[in-house]
Amino acid sequence: MERHRHAVRLIAATVRGYFEQKIPFRIMHGSTNSTRPSHLKSRARFVDISALKNVLEVDTARRVALVEPNVPMDRLVEHTLRHGLVPPVVMEFPGITAGGGFAGTAGESSSFKHGYFDQSVNAVEMVLPDGEVVVAKPGSRSRSNVQSASGNQALISTKLGEGEDPEKYADLFHGAAGAVGTLGITTLLELQLIEAKTFVRTTYRRTSSAAEAIRVVREECAKPGNDYVDGILFLEGHGVIVSGEMTDELPAGEKVRTFSHAWDPWFYMHVRDTTKGLPSSTSSTTSSTASPQGTVTEYIPLAEYFFRYDRGGFWVGAAAFDYFRPIPFTRFFRWFLDDFLHTRMLYRALHASGESARFFVQDLGIPYDTAEEFIKYTTKSLNIWPLWLCPLKTPKGPSFHPHVRSSPNNNSSSTGGVAGTDTEMLNIGVWGWGPKDKAEFVRVNRALEAKVNELGGMKWLYAHTYYSEPEFWDAFGGRAAYEALRAKYRATSLPSVYDKVRVRTDDETGNKGWKPLIKSWWPVGGLYGIWKGIQSKDYMLHRHATKWLAGSEKEKTA
Repeated sequence: MERHRHAVRLIAATVRGYFEQKIPFRIMHGSTNSTRPSHLKSRARFVDISALKNVLEVDTARRVALVEPNVPMDRLVEHTLRHGLVPPVVMEFPGITAGGGFAGTAGESSSFKHGYFDQSVNAVEMVLPDGEVVVAKPGSRSRSNVQSASGNQALISTKLGEGEDPEKYADLFHGAAGAVGTLGITTLLELQLIEAKTFVRTTYRRTSSAAEAIRVVREECAKPGNDYVDGILFLEGHGVIVSGEMTDELPAGEKVRTFSHAWDPWFYMHVRDTTKGLPSSTSSTTSSTASPQGTVTEYIPLAEYFFRYDRGGFWVGAAAFDYFRPIPFTRFFRWFLDDFLHTRMLYRALHASGESARFFVQDLGIPYDTAEEFIKYTTKSLNIWPLWLCPLKTPKGPSFHPHVRSSPNNNSSSTGGVAGTDTEMLNIGVWGWGPKDKAEFVRVNRALEAKVNELGGMKWLYAHTYYSEPEFWDAFGGRAAYEALRAKYRATSLPSVYDKVRVRTDDETGNKGWKPLIKSWWPVGGLYGIWKGIQSKDYMLHRHATKWLAGSEKEKTA
């Protein structure tokens, strides 16, 4: 801990210096899973926290871990699995960090049960914008708690800030969650952990329409045995809802399925090919051991399940083959180019190439009763397939996390985005090529934002955001409460959430000249993106990653 304390003292001193000079700053993490254009950060002063990348402790008795903010999910899982434990919510991409999950929005296939990632955080150490170091806890406000202990007494006895009043900085805790680092710098988190098991018993349930897929998602979420639920809509007539149940049992003769090796199939392609000949599943509320019509069940090692979408970045990696035609999208070339097709490398290439300016990457939280209408809208306006479906248990507003507002078409600025209790919604991931023309690309994004607001939904802020400032606060609500927190914790010299997430025009950023022009010539931008990825050496991270399989001697299907 002394190394950590020393690093935090240095960070606090740097922040205090900027504060005294009234200089705004941004935080340098060393990695990103945002698709916002990198030029938004090009002229900022930075506070470097990239050294905070260690798991400091795993306490098996309390089932908690002390984790620095730049610990990526694969390293976190590697540490906790040694103790037979895992976080309740593990982000699907191994490079997403614990700090990013808290300061951003992280809802994954276990979020129907445990909520967003920050809802399983007991406490955070933060450096405030004036350099003061505090520990913030969630307090008595309604939240997910997966431990047997509950209430304020459990939060008083946290390892991080033990004995400190959980209400003292509760407003800061909830305000900072999802606020993209605009209220201070997270330097340490105490995460709840749950018991891990060896495998995930994974069931693929076939659907034949968007309406059926939405209904089946809710059915699967209602089954008490399910630990994970998500879905893929390949086309209107071919959807698959994926449910998972942790287990230590592997039936005799059952083969273990993996997705992390270069010759393994990409997960989404495997699910598509496995289910394309199946009939639509029958409505079922049977036990988890049943296998109703239209389903297939497999056993996947737990960490393999967590990161099943890493290779191919869900299905976004297929777009690289579209860009680099005539390289064929075959299993051989997916194997041959595997180093470049993991999410860390895909993000590097996307940013460096400049193609993020025309690649449509949006996650939208939509109320269940308007989700089908939204899918019809994206089909007509964008025709992007597949779509990802991820059920969420959302917190009360105001929050920068997607949450169900009181009703579609309501005025969030007047209600503060408050829903009476925790509510359910469906995240829909829309990822694919957008229009090549810049003006048209902006137009379809703006139209999507308007449609999401009309349907009572909210978008995730890691992506391109085109709202005007009044539109942004109309969609997210809670401006008065947020501004009050900025004043209370002396954060008014920092960029606001809107400042950080909005996409600026070329005139505002000066993003003109010969470099963007040259990168726009095919295939210069793509090759430059590959070169920057190679320079980063991120491919070494998955090459040297620990394999959490039950053993390489396990027979795998191909």
